[in-house]
Amino acid sequence: MKLLFAAAECAPFFKTGGLGDVAGTLPNVLANEGVETVVVLPYFTKMSEEKKKQLENVSNFVVNVGWRQQYCGIKRLIEDKVTYYFIDNLYYFDRENLYGYYDDGERFAFFQMAIIELMEKINFIPDILHVNDYHTAMIPCLLKEKYHWVQAYQGIQTVLTIHNIQFQGQYGREILPDLFGMGTERYDDGTLRLGDAVNFMKAGILYADRITTVSPSYAQEIQSTEFGCGLEVILRMEAGKLSGILNGIDYKANDPETDPVLTTHYSMKDLSGKQENKLALQKTVGLEQNSAVPLIGVVSRLTYQKGFHLLIDEFENLLQMDVQFVLLGTGDPDFERGFTEIAQRYPQKSAVVIDFDIGLAQKIYASADLFLMPSSFEPCGLSQMIAMRYGTLPLVHEVGGLKDTVIPYDPIEGKGTGFGFQEFSSFRFMECIKKAVDLYHFSPRTWQEMAQAAMKQDFSWTNSSRQYLDLYQQLANVE
Repeated sequence: MKLLFAAAECAPFFKTGGLGDVAGTLPNVLANEGVETVVVLPYFTKMSEEKKKQLENVSNFVVNVGWRQQYCGIKRLIEDKVTYYFIDNLYYFDRENLYGYYDDGERFAFFQMAIIELMEKINFIPDILHVNDYHTAMIPCLLKEKYHWVQAYQGIQTVLTIHNIQFQGQYGREILPDLFGMGTERYDDGTLRLGDAVNFMKAGILYADRITTVSPSYAQEIQSTEFGCGLEVILRMEAGKLSGILNGIDYKANDPETDPVLTTHYSMKDLSGKQENKLALQKTVGLEQNSAVPLIGVVSRLTYQKGFHLLIDEFENLLQMDVQFVLLGTGDPDFERGFTEIAQRYPQKSAVVIDFDIGLAQKIYASADLFLMPSSFEPCGLSQMIAMRYGTLPLVHEVGGLKDTVIPYDPIEGKGTGFGFQEFSSFRFMECIKKAVDLYHFSPRTWQEMAQAAMKQDFSWTNSSRQYLDLYQQLANVE
């Protein structure tokens, strides 16, 4: 089977979020399962110099972006069993950030047409073309409406994965002729229109052969008005081809038995090393070294989507409890300032680090007792799975992937892999934290059993990749 995986970001080259993690892992796992896998990405020049040196110039051609004739270079890099192609155009991709520019519509119109035209240039016609989020969501539509005359493309099956439905790619009617060189019939008849705009994500939903999201619960939630961001009716119409496949995490990079960042390694059978890491982290961030006090951790972007307005509402109350708190993250300046100012009033109990520090993040995952994720919505989430891998119990708002991965503590059975709250309010969030802290203080044996149960969960990519492989095989009708 031949797979072309198209995305706007991919670790370790460049990424801003979960899409980059998935693009950096899933193709590798599928390639190891025997799928001939090609990944196509923009050539963002912020890629490391080390990676740039490994690139090979393959070819170049011209892409017509409406009336514009734009250069399209093709660079190639082969790592393990995956071949990466990078679409090179300095005008569009030589920028400081990946997204957020006035001409993103034009940049990703170019990128999507370049991907389609590249397939013949490199002589790689896939059985499955897997697109991700709005940056590539127009491709299924373009294949059927603009490039339908290309005989080689007529058998390609398409999959769209929605990583975050908030970002849809909405632009004026004029982009169809002005950027894609198409007529406006599909806008005028309502197919590509949502409100007063062409909607890339809607196009992908309607034209892709299958749609996936990054967790089963998110696949259900986005069909509702609360979570659908205006596309819920379209998604309900297309529900027959919509499913959720949970993301996985890298089990080699996140292993308490081998993680080079940790002070002491530990395992599910012997958690004593986790306490040593806790003491080391307390010393690193300037907190009193005390293994008896529950250490609450946060590693996150500090945004409203991540629910940090709930935490900051109760932050001062939280610090009056018998706890310690460590936060690592960047984001909304108001949150950065608020957490910093309150933490400064409780220096013996809290440490707030406004930074992006992969090493410190890993230490928090491994060393904290409780890990907070009060997201308002969460398509999948990886942090809660990483925390559980290290025996740190997540406390989550029960939505999306958080709901699918964390088993809330059941006081009757005395079991669970974390804690959950359903009503999205500061009050319920704080009540849940109190419940967790009480359990930590008064039932240490239950806490340890929950930590071990969390570590037993299998969030590797093995299960997820098999589900994608089954989906591809159904579409391509190959064994």
